[in-house]
Amino acid sequence: MISPAINSDKQYWAIIPAAGVGKRMGSKVPKQYLPLAGKTVLEQTLSVFLQHPKISGIVVAITQGDPYWQELQSELENHKPILQAPGGSERCHSVLNALTYLSKQKKIDITEQDWVLVHDAARPCINSNDIDRLMTQLSETASGGLLGLPMSDTVKRCNAEQQVLETVERNDLWRALTPQMFPLGLLKNALEQAIENNELVTDEASAIEFLGLKPKMVEGSANNIKITHPGDLQLAEMFLSAQHEVISI
Repeated sequence: MISPAINSDKQYWAIIPAAGVGKRMGSKVPKQYLPLAGKTVLEQTLSVFLQHPKISGIVVAITQGDPYWQELQSELENHKPILQAPGGSERCHSVLNALTYLSKQKKIDITEQDWVLVHDAARPCINSNDIDRLMTQLSETASGGLLGLPMSDTVKRCNAEQQVLETVERNDLWRALTPQMFPLGLLKNALEQAIENNELVTDEASAIEFLGLKPKMVEGSANNIKITHPGDLQLAEMFLSAQHEVISI
């Protein structure tokens, strides 16, 4: 079966919320600026989108006065626009700020129907094949979707004392990954409504669900890990090394 072609009539912009501090890493430096395979985590993440031929540009949501970003920004490739939007107190605020900033750019002919791909700054192992799959499978959808992985482990629900209450049926359960891809206008409206209703959604798909819509899940790579704990850096370096070896063959 031949997959449908990616809709070339619409733009694709990457939105990278990078205002977090990564407390669980136990580092004084925010995790997105930790070294990884000769670059910072954030540089590794951005490079995938900068090199992807369908991505028109990137909006990075940064905490005001972030000294690390100012230094890093001057070293990034600039063959595509990299815009800076103000970060917010929560992820949903950062993403909404980035969408609002992008939609107001008069020099960029972007519409509410153009696509945005929201991706975690601390997921440096995303690969172009997963981005292509997301674009292709969502090209004809109205409500967008996200990368994910079907649950393969046994899932337990516990109480506050970490005592097991029950085993949860894992059929139809997926782990949500990023990027999560939606039409700009739809996602902006969804986040605005969620925030107005004090729903601090932890990912973009949740905001779309809040509107009563059903985002499509697209299976992605298990290598697309999120840097959360110190040991994740070593694992990410291994995955990046394997990806580079595949590309060079």
